[in-house]
Amino acid sequence: MTSFADPISDDDAASSTSGSDGETSQSSSSAVLAGYLKASGGEAPSNLKLQGGPQPSCLICLCRIRLADPVWSCGASCFSLFHLPCIQSWSLHSSSSSAASSSSSSSSAWSCPKCRFPYPSSLVPRSYLCFCAKLQDPPLDPWLLPHSCGAVCARPLHPACGHTCLLLCHPGPCPPCPQLVPHAPCFCGAHHQARRCAHKLFSCANFCNKPLHCGTHPCRQTCHQGDCPPCNVKGNYTCHCGKLQQERACSERHFTCHNPCDGVHSCSKHNCQRGCHAGPCGDCPRQGRTTCPCGKQEYKGLGCDVELPTCGSTCAKFLKCGRHKCPERCHRGPCVETCRTVVIKSCKCGGSKKEVPCYQDLTCERKCQRIRDCGRHACRRRCCDGNCPPCPEICDRRLKCGNHKCPSPCHRGVCSPCPLMVSISCLCGDAHFEVPCGTEKNQKPPKCSKKCPISRLCRHKLQSRPHKCHYGACPPCKLVCGEEFSCGHSCKERCHGPIPPPNPEFTLKPKKKRLERVVEATPGSACSPCKEIVFVSCFGQHLSQERPMVCANKRQFSCDNLCGNPLPCGNHYCTKSCHILDTQSGSTYAEPCEECTLPCQKDRPAWCSHACLLPCHVGNCAPCKALVKRSCHCGSMKHVFECTYYNTLSNEEQLRVRACGGPCHRKLPNCPHLCSEICHPGQCPSIDLCTKKVTVRCSCNGLKKEWICQDVLKAYKNSGRDPKDISKSQFGVGLLACGRNCIKEVQKDDSEMYLRKTHEIKELVAEAVNVPKRKRRRERGKETRHASRFEAIKTTFTRCMWVMLVILVSIMLAYWCYKGIFRLSDWMNEVDEQRLRKRFPRL
Repeated sequence: MTSFADPISDDDAASSTSGSDGETSQSSSSAVLAGYLKASGGEAPSNLKLQGGPQPSCLICLCRIRLADPVWSCGASCFSLFHLPCIQSWSLHSSSSSAASSSSSSSSAWSCPKCRFPYPSSLVPRSYLCFCAKLQDPPLDPWLLPHSCGAVCARPLHPACGHTCLLLCHPGPCPPCPQLVPHAPCFCGAHHQARRCAHKLFSCANFCNKPLHCGTHPCRQTCHQGDCPPCNVKGNYTCHCGKLQQERACSERHFTCHNPCDGVHSCSKHNCQRGCHAGPCGDCPRQGRTTCPCGKQEYKGLGCDVELPTCGSTCAKFLKCGRHKCPERCHRGPCVETCRTVVIKSCKCGGSKKEVPCYQDLTCERKCQRIRDCGRHACRRRCCDGNCPPCPEICDRRLKCGNHKCPSPCHRGVCSPCPLMVSISCLCGDAHFEVPCGTEKNQKPPKCSKKCPISRLCRHKLQSRPHKCHYGACPPCKLVCGEEFSCGHSCKERCHGPIPPPNPEFTLKPKKKRLERVVEATPGSACSPCKEIVFVSCFGQHLSQERPMVCANKRQFSCDNLCGNPLPCGNHYCTKSCHILDTQSGSTYAEPCEECTLPCQKDRPAWCSHACLLPCHVGNCAPCKALVKRSCHCGSMKHVFECTYYNTLSNEEQLRVRACGGPCHRKLPNCPHLCSEICHPGQCPSIDLCTKKVTVRCSCNGLKKEWICQDVLKAYKNSGRDPKDISKSQFGVGLLACGRNCIKEVQKDDSEMYLRKTHEIKELVAEAVNVPKRKRRRERGKETRHASRFEAIKTTFTRCMWVMLVILVSIMLAYWCYKGIFRLSDWMNEVDEQRLRKRFPRL
């Protein structure tokens, strides 16, 4: 949940976001705080931070609150987020439960599941509102805070100062008011300063000097808020009666002592019994109307010092029961406390009646079977009057978190969410975060930045990079083993050395206590035989005939090629099969090469394809005198040169001697004309610069003009057409717009075409009318058979199966043809390679 809280700690591993998400969150937070920072002069208090982190969980269903879920926020106290359907179900159920337990419907209310703040039943959430409650169903915008409308909050600030919140729609309580009050008085009112509205109440640090309640001394405390304290100036003061004098504070100067008053009432016969008091003692309490103790007989003319006699009649004052009167004679003092009149009373539950004294309560032995307000347990109280007390049992039902039981008194409805928080930490405990109890099952341990204390046991202990704190086994060493074999190669497999003992696995709460067994290190495995691929040459040391073999299984072999060892003539090579040469020392199976009897087969230069006509000889061959034919650049004639003469010339000289000196006469690629340049190599230089005249016509060939060819090419390019796609007969046609005469000719041709077609139709109708009528055949009744629904479905299914079969066969044929073409290509490549090997055994 995003709310205004303390600054975010950087080690919360659950709030890992990507770079784009972080930039989006930072921009949205800056947009929310923009108005506040502008009003407060660019400074924000340390506790004004938008808290970010993992998606919050709903305390009712314990599920994650996604960004697009409709939510409700407790805006009165804790500002927690809940799913809107969950809080609606919770509030309706709580309201109905409280209404059922209360007699008046006005007392039905529901409470926030977390902070238990009471809400009336009229405030049951009905719709999905943004945090400031101005927009219903706010859309999800990645550049705004989730569940926010993006507008200014504008809620009245607390405490009420007359200003509204300047932030954009935000979760949590509004920040302190940043408005500036120019003349804010201090607590004592002696000084004024320009201060922020939220901090406009301040102390000037001088003496208060307000008059105290005593009216004599001023307040000597530092400027403070609220009323001034009582005056503490010491002085000697006397009590109300003047008998006792004490040193007391000024605020306690009026006090009473514990001595009797000793004053006399106005009757001058009785002393005052009130104790120490201020003022005169007053009239005697015995003066006034005088009656007997029961009040039935009045005596006149008696003084306050005469004791009043009793009248002798029955007292008849109501006893404490309020139903019966005192049966004794008129007496002084209070009446008897217990009424002993025998009456018929019913017990509290109304199950029995009995005569008992009035002061006694009748209680039967019958146990109440009514269900208490919890709806689960019976009352079981003896002689219950129907007002069963609340259930004293503990609810003890399993909470939705699955870990704890409800500790509240037994109640109706759904239990409150578990208020506990579960701390999830890394192995070393440095990184940790708290989640609501019940949501820890889907949590993963946070990522810790500290290094794992376990060191590797393989040979790469100093080379491998240290890894971070983790649960379970350490990640395997990913370096190459590098162990050197006797053949000179090194082991290329991944490190298979000893593995250190693993850390314990991540568990939130072990179900049973298990004995901790010591996990020892896993020993490493031996290196496998050298699997390095080496190329082993054949007996004849032929090139490109080396075979790849595993280093541990390498051995020489005889290839299928000829020997190819140079013969003593120095020109030819041995044509025997691959064999062991005489030059190999210590070989008992050496075989000599054959003698040379072939003609000269020395290689000519690359530019000469003629063979030497001499027999096999030593030294270089004579220059080649064979004649070669080369055409001129335009292809109109051919030149004959000696092979050695022509091929020893440079490229520029070859181009010069091949030129015929006549016109080029090659067709230009973009127009139907021929090149007018002298015979030259390469592309003709005047492709788009042809200056010959071209007859340009309109589409109906009614108008014609002569244009230069390069203008025609430009017109085609401007119209988006390629001149290469225009045939020679249509070259230049359609570039002119048709005139009025062309339109009249087209209309005339159309009218003639229409008359010709009309005449042909009339002739066909006349021929059809002149045909003699044939005798009409009698229609024979045909038996029609309607197919059933099953047959129709069967026919459709059969057709579909045939179509699928044909498609499957086509796909298989295409696949086999595709594979066949590739195999044919590979076979042809192998044949070509074999021919090259036989023809050029040295390569």
